[in-house]
Amino acid sequence: MHHIRYVGQRLHCESVDLDAVARLHGTPTYVYSAQTITDNYRRLAAGLAGIDLRICYACKANANLAVLRHLANLGAAFDLVSGGELRRVQAAGGSLRHSVFAGVGKTEAEIALALEAGVYGLHVESESELARIDHVAGQLGRRAPIALRVNPDVDARTHAKITTGRSENKFGIPLSRAMAAYATAARLRHLEIRGVQMHLGSQLTSAAPFVEAVEKMAPLVERLKALYGITYFSIGGGLGIAYHDALASGAREWWEARPSDERPLTAEAYGTALRPLLAPLGLQILLEPGRYLTGNAGVLLARVEYLKRGAERNFLILDAAMNDLVRPAMYDAYHELVPLVRDTSRPALTADVVGPVCESGDCFARDRTLQQVSEGEFVAFLSAGAYGAAMASRYNTRPLPAEVLVLGNCFELVKARENFEIMVAGEKIPGFLNA
Repeated sequence: MHHIRYVGQRLHCESVDLDAVARLHGTPTYVYSAQTITDNYRRLAAGLAGIDLRICYACKANANLAVLRHLANLGAAFDLVSGGELRRVQAAGGSLRHSVFAGVGKTEAEIALALEAGVYGLHVESESELARIDHVAGQLGRRAPIALRVNPDVDARTHAKITTGRSENKFGIPLSRAMAAYATAARLRHLEIRGVQMHLGSQLTSAAPFVEAVEKMAPLVERLKALYGITYFSIGGGLGIAYHDALASGAREWWEARPSDERPLTAEAYGTALRPLLAPLGLQILLEPGRYLTGNAGVLLARVEYLKRGAERNFLILDAAMNDLVRPAMYDAYHELVPLVRDTSRPALTADVVGPVCESGDCFARDRTLQQVSEGEFVAFLSAGAYGAAMASRYNTRPLPAEVLVLGNCFELVKARENFEIMVAGEKIPGFLNA
């Protein structure tokens, strides 16, 4: 459910005409709906009502400062996986004392930064990391609050590149070794055992893997509570969103009309499945959603540069490219593509939708059918609010895209498009090449 829809024949984000945004700020440009993020946050909280719940937004999905501030204003804490993300939350005015720091390769500098910032917990991925955190905490004269990330070996039934809860994945400590790892942690003087964590992966569309994982973890959680007095159980994030028919997903009728195995997992269904398993544990439950909160809240606006008619297929060439939205090239991901101004009198066009980057992989969609669009007109990729701008690059020396936040009938540029001077500001030609 989101606030991106047609008003008459013009695509709007809340009450803002997106064609007007594209003309004012140019393209490629990401646009985010603040109201959609609000609705998603409140729906998720309501889905687990009655449980001591803390929502820690996964910054990796979208770390724009305005998005972080908006979530902080809603009461969110944050799930951080780098020192840079921690500094972004600080810059946005978010709470770090309720936030958690994760990641399989924390450096000593990042651990020190997290401890000095007073994060709620460090989510530990290995026994060797326990020793490093203990060492850094000792140097700082602190006790580090920790929770071990335990790998429950559950198939998340999602894309291989975004599943994290199987035994062959790099993440976490195997369930069979968890008690021994906690015993090791208990012997280290500068650690404070505070909780336990798991995370299955991203874009899960069924509650079944979550249920299986919590059921496998529950005996361990109860033992840790009895032995070490843990106060929280983090069950990670991973709730999926609608990518196919994403525009229509703003309507409840659409959701109810789909076959049960094609419906996106709702916060209500998620809560109904997990609440009976979590409530008896008597612990605070941490959630770490990212995509669920921001994914359907964002679109990427692009301009049609050329319609190229080839011998065997047509190519719709946009000014946006794989460096702006890499998910289709990286994951074969689907993003719905729609015109900003629709005209049902136009014939349909079937084409490969591509960008200008010099890679055959710079392709958003193959044999995609949409209304015929002309050079200079604007289109939008839907469901682009998560892992869009966050994964953008400067490949082919293309500037990072602009970003805009909308609330009601107001919109503001929250990240300016890069210029060439900013792109090369950190580079230099060494003196020995000037001879």
